Amino acid sequence: MAEAHQTIDGNLLAAKSLAHFGVEHMFGVVGIPVTSFANRAVSLGIRFIAFHNEQSAGYAASAYGYLTHRPGVLLTVSGPGCVHGLAGLSNAMINTWPMVLISGSCDQNDVGRGDFQELDQIEAVKPFSKFSIKAKHVSEIPNAVAQVLHWSTSGRPGGCYLDLPSDLLHQTVTIAEAEKLLSAAETFFVNATPETHVSGIEKTVSLLRNAKRPLIVFGKGAAYSRAENELKKLVESTGIPFLPTPMGKGLISDTHELAATAARSLAIGKCDVAFVIGARLNWLLHFGEPPKWSKDVVFILVDVSEEEIELRKKSVNVGAGLVGDAKCVLESVNKAIKDEPFCLGKSHPWVEELKKKVKDNVVRLEAQLAKDVVPFNFYTPLRIIRDAILAVGSPAPVVVSEGANTMDVGRAVLVQTEPRTRLDAGTWGTMGIGLGYCIAAAVASPGRLVVAVEGDSGFGFSAMEVEMSWFKKLRSSTRE
Repeated sequence: MAEAHQTIDGNLLAAKSLAHFGVEHMFGVVGIPVTSFANRAVSLGIRFIAFHNEQSAGYAASAYGYLTHRPGVLLTVSGPGCVHGLAGLSNAMINTWPMVLISGSCDQNDVGRGDFQELDQIEAVKPFSKFSIKAKHVSEIPNAVAQVLHWSTSGRPGGCYLDLPSDLLHQTVTIAEAEKLLSAAETFFVNATPETHVSGIEKTVSLLRNAKRPLIVFGKGAAYSRAENELKKLVESTGIPFLPTPMGKGLISDTHELAATAARSLAIGKCDVAFVIGARLNWLLHFGEPPKWSKDVVFILVDVSEEEIELRKKSVNVGAGLVGDAKCVLESVNKAIKDEPFCLGKSHPWVEELKKKVKDNVVRLEAQLAKDVVPFNFYTPLRIIRDAILAVGSPAPVVVSEGANTMDVGRAVLVQTEPRTRLDAGTWGTMGIGLGYCIAAAVASPGRLVVAVEGDSGFGFSAMEVEMSWFKKLRSSTRE
């Protein structure tokens, strides 16, 4: 009973809050005033992955959120540390990945006096986060931690921010009070998955059944929801060709006979119904507008955000909009199709047209790849890398790609056969993600090889993180 009256400080309470709500990894750069917080987190079993700079650590946290379906946590110091962390937070927001940035801040009593690294961080993060909160007393820490973790994954995932002033980290509460605060904060964790609209399912199936040139398009939103099995079932039961966005590659193997990636221009230019799952009609898909798309195409959109679907209705013909998690929506679509099955068949004119175009383009590409060009062009090294990666087999390596030409040519050459094995510059076209993403992938999937395929300029953004990774590996092997 005496133990219940003992006290713990804000550093330990913050660490306990993260551990209590399931955080297993944290990325960042420590210093005043968060060093003790990081140490307490490590003592509770949270693995802290230290970086040379907050930008790379932030990219790692954002990619970790995507790969694990759990919030990636970034810890920074105050002021410039928080600002540097905004690179990762904004990247998570644009890509709609769950991430939490936690920054220390100056003593609340010294705000406005020019304190060390003073900054109104709540105001600074507003354009880059879906939710932000500042804990002002030690007793608010569990509630604040629960809120940012909850909001980062609810609805459309994104970045959230938690501000921990230095004075708060040194305030104390009793262990008994801490347990009550942690228990009370659990109320934030509820199932926030949007319901699927049954009427939209029926309209979707009708549009697909009656289409002459249907196309299934899917993106990293479908990858995030783990919808690969449902997607493959949909494609193979209906015979509809598919087109992944760059980070959707691998949800269904690039080698699948209905893959239309090598005939992308033809596929989007002539399809009459496009079933777009977990991908936004942004610049990556030419906004769904002519001249890349037919002016008569009808879109079926699946998104966790109703606002996203309503936005696209203003510029394109949306025949059906399904609000919900991609995996859940596709389960309903597949069930409806099973009740009244249909399939295009291998001899369907649309399927044959796309297959012919794919074959012609692949033959031309392979002719380029077959040449050993010295000094190297882009094709020769990428062919060597592709063949080496394919030789690994399963589990397939995670490929991290950035750089303009390296990434663009690599997208056509490198083959993805398994889900979530391609990470690239993404929706925001972010350069500098390379080594942060590599480290995140290694942490999230320790059984997989991680391969960075980067241009020299892209690599330069985060090259020093190689030293960190190599040193840690060396130190680990020395211990063994």
